Amino acid sequence: MRVGTLKEIKADEHRVGLTPSAVREYVARGHEVIVETGAGAGIGKDDAAYEQAGATIAASAEEVFEKAEMIVKVKEPQPAEWAQLREGQILFTYLHLAPDPKQTEGLVKSGCTAIAYETVTDSAGGLPLLQPMSEVAGRLSIQAAAHCLEKHAGGRGFLLGGVPGVSPARVVVIGGGVVGTHAARMAVGLGAEVTILDRSLPRLRVLDEMFSSLVRTRFSTAESIEEEVMAADAVIGAVLIPGASAPKLVTRDMLPGMKNGAVLVDVAIDQGGCFETSKPTTHHQPTFIIDGVVHYCVANMPGAVPLTSSYALGNATLPFGLSLAAKGLDALRGNPHLKAGLNVHKGMVTYEAVAEALGYDYVPADTALGG
Repeated sequence: MRVGTLKEIKADEHRVGLTPSAVREYVARGHEVIVETGAGAGIGKDDAAYEQAGATIAASAEEVFEKAEMIVKVKEPQPAEWAQLREGQILFTYLHLAPDPKQTEGLVKSGCTAIAYETVTDSAGGLPLLQPMSEVAGRLSIQAAAHCLEKHAGGRGFLLGGVPGVSPARVVVIGGGVVGTHAARMAVGLGAEVTILDRSLPRLRVLDEMFSSLVRTRFSTAESIEEEVMAADAVIGAVLIPGASAPKLVTRDMLPGMKNGAVLVDVAIDQGGCFETSKPTTHHQPTFIIDGVVHYCVANMPGAVPLTSSYALGNATLPFGLSLAAKGLDALRGNPHLKAGLNVHKGMVTYEAVAEALGYDYVPADTALGG
């Protein structure tokens, strides 16, 4: 198969869908790889590094779209990109369609086969292609919170870990999954006082054993969220419903009761955000303030550390990408976990949560693929 990767054009995005080491793996299995010139600049890899790995360098994104049978990216396609997709072409990337009707419409009209990293599953019920970026984002969320708590950033002027004789910051993590666990680990490591809220008692038990007395765990209800948010210096939104829009757990009405200069970090912003007042921001303009509360809602947090992120993501996506390159759509038919990643195929929406969120008719993947 002819596989292509592009220079990401979303604002402040420096990751790349295929690293030179990944290219080498595709080429070793007899596939042709086309890489847009400059695609690896964000991770310090020039065109020569890709050529050495066996890739052909394309002068433009248009050339990659024209020649490639499968496009491997990082972020969701932008309008100029989804306009170039075509029927029979496979798109393998993060999509986050539920809160993005325009992108969904673009993919539906293109007729392409769009496979979302974030809904591919594994035998343990996990999301293996979302996990590495969730790990990165969870850790970055605490770095962001610590910075936003600084006075010049609009925060309370509070050191996250405190110092002897001065209390540390109170960090509340809403959601005890991968993002929340890594956020809590970083916050504990910096000396913060940490509370994790989750609706799964089994998960809370795991977290309680994992962190012992270093964190507090609470069952997540409207009341417990409100109590913790009002007392918090920083709140990390780490809620995920696979493929669906995130629930709004911190409401607009709560903000006046929060501490002046407190921080909200919405890691769920890719799925619409779990704070009612969230709106996507960029690394160049990462924050805004409402009612004295600093909001950090960068939609591609791992893009800040593209070297770490690109290789972590590539390690996870490579086996699935190689399967698609070798078998095409048969890779989906033969692997229920990869098939769970199918969101759009030949103008049909094949992921139920996306169809429900955006008002499309839901067509099961098996039906869309023809069995």
